[in-house]
Amino acid sequence: MGTGHDPASFLLGSGRPVLPAQRAHLGSVPHAPVWDGEVPRVLLIEDDAGDALLVEELVADGGVTLGLRWARSLKDAVVELSRDMPDCVLLDLHLPDAQGLEALEKVLECADRAAVVVLTGLAEEQAGLAAVAAGAQDYLIKGRLDADMFVRAIRYAIQRKHTEQEAAALQASRLRAEENSRLERGLLPTPLLLDDTVAVHARYRPGRAQALLGGDFYDVVQTVDGTTHALVGDVSGHGPDAAALGVCLRVAWRSFVLAGAREQLLLELLDQILVAERSRPEVFATLSCLSRAAGAEEVHVMRAGHPGLLVRSREGAVRLEEVPGGPMLGILPGTAAWPVTRVPLAERDAMMLFTDGLIEGRVGDGAKRLGEAGLLDIARRHAQHLSGQFVDTLISSAEALAAPSGGLDDDVAVLLLEWNSNA
Repeated sequence: MGTGHDPASFLLGSGRPVLPAQRAHLGSVPHAPVWDGEVPRVLLIEDDAGDALLVEELVADGGVTLGLRWARSLKDAVVELSRDMPDCVLLDLHLPDAQGLEALEKVLECADRAAVVVLTGLAEEQAGLAAVAAGAQDYLIKGRLDADMFVRAIRYAIQRKHTEQEAAALQASRLRAEENSRLERGLLPTPLLLDDTVAVHARYRPGRAQALLGGDFYDVVQTVDGTTHALVGDVSGHGPDAAALGVCLRVAWRSFVLAGAREQLLLELLDQILVAERSRPEVFATLSCLSRAAGAEEVHVMRAGHPGLLVRSREGAVRLEEVPGGPMLGILPGTAAWPVTRVPLAERDAMMLFTDGLIEGRVGDGAKRLGEAGLLDIARRHAQHLSGQFVDTLISSAEALAAPSGGLDDDVAVLLLEWNSNA
């Protein structure tokens, strides 16, 4: 379809002629309406000036305004596409420097966000179908065009491309969400238990909507000497940074415990990790950790700015243990001390650690928070429940009391440890 003319480009808007010498016979064209408040940008890739004039006439007769540019070769088109991405590309399949699907492939590569409509001759319908199968949104046969068909094809091609892009973005979003879910599930701990002397009942509920992991963290490890070690903590702030730091602290705690670090040294090492890994100097973490040797009638507890813990006897009595503690991690790097408190624990007693998200919901008229005293009251009223049900009831009751004031909006982690008679 070559004519020997030099490459050119043009802009068509409000019916203004692009080839004045050839368009003079058409007369003036009235201002055309704009599509949905925006003028669609269209790039015509066509080496024949006569066919370019035909496209302009179809646009004018269709009563629309288009921002139309013209490139006479694929090389010129690539330059135009690099300058400004159109909404639609009208592509002739017979260009001086590219033919058929080769031209389409290059255009799709350079204009992946634009709709593509190919232009074919009367005897080339199969080429048009092949182009659509290869990624074009539509094809038009030059000898069978009228203005309405032409304008409608461009409009539908742009809409179809937008729909395809939205569907692709939605699918990508779903895949990312699934990948994030798998990642977050993989970052939640699996208690490392060597025997059945202790039962672990853990519940975790992130405060972020649709998240699986928050800034709260917990873990349980049983070492080869039979000692049970447990941890519950809370990183300040919300979002992925807090969640990442929580995972880092949990993994570090497990590693240090397995390596033999205990008590003051253990928290000093965690303090160093937090300071090294936090994103901002004001970030801190609270935690409670405990250890119980096999057969011992006491639990060693350390607390770093964290709430107390509950102890439930096998008879169903519940008490709150508020042991002495030290500062939060990250507040006094290198100088803090955390005392170890020995808490009596009889045979088959259970101990529950939790984060402040469980007790900070506002209750009643919203003037006060549930607090440790409110949680203790709930625990005593439901102390006869089985362990897993007991934990679930505490959480659901706290949520119900906070519901009038917006519910529990912080992360919640609860860890109930229950030793049997062989412990």
